[in-house]
Amino acid sequence: MLMPIRFHTFSICMNIVTFTTDFGLKDYYAANLKGCILSCGIALTMVDITHQVEAYNISQAAFMLGNTYKAFPKGTVHVLSVNNFYEANPRFLVALHDGHYFIAADNGVFSLLFETVPEYMYELQLPTDLTVQSLNDLFAQAVAHIFQGKSFHGIGIATTRRMQRISLQPIIGKSYIRGSVIHIDAFGNVILNIDSALFERVGQGRSFELFFKRFEPITELSSKYSDQPFGELLCLFNSSSFLEIAVNTGQASALFGLCVDDTVQIDFME
Repeated sequence: MLMPIRFHTFSICMNIVTFTTDFGLKDYYAANLKGCILSCGIALTMVDITHQVEAYNISQAAFMLGNTYKAFPKGTVHVLSVNNFYEANPRFLVALHDGHYFIAADNGVFSLLFETVPEYMYELQLPTDLTVQSLNDLFAQAVAHIFQGKSFHGIGIATTRRMQRISLQPIIGKSYIRGSVIHIDAFGNVILNIDSALFERVGQGRSFELFFKRFEPITELSSKYSDQPFGELLCLFNSSSFLEIAVNTGQASALFGLCVDDTVQIDFME
């Protein structure tokens, strides 16, 4: 017999719910979702991570949420609403991972968010007629279930199954890393799928040349944007430890024609 598992109680959390969606800011969709959740009658603190994920882009959604959720207190509920109707009969999961709760469609985003299967995952029971409105109600019921402290078993059916999506990983050799652009932020900074740990592991303190398109390579790391004069190109590790190509007070993506999925290469000197 499956024994009920109680939700963890985190005293420092004040019923925080975050939202990561592709709803945009022009329409009423985000407000509708929030209204459904508030109608459950639970006092909540609501935080928008972003509603400006590109339509259906679960990779971007995972990047946004994956680089944000750890800043919140444990016990926070993260609602991710992107590409919900990814197939005729979609699944929706609630996961507990690293002390945080995640509610999202099983469209591959969980495999992009976490390298391992979350500690607990439950499949939500869908209404007979699944619509945008009934899905919002489902999300609201799941949020309420968590903050009411009910058993994890009661929220759905326990599962370890999740759709697998493979994120693009850098290719490495003894003296090089071939990576790609994974995000362009609002400042035109170009974020690569190369983190500081990988850079240090392959580079081993050697000098390097960072090549992209047909421009002259970048040959030094900066610690902050102002290390270079205004308008000058640079690279640095950002607050999430990803390597970033930037221009001091400029937009690197526009100036150098860099787009998501473009390839870059770092060559380390022998």
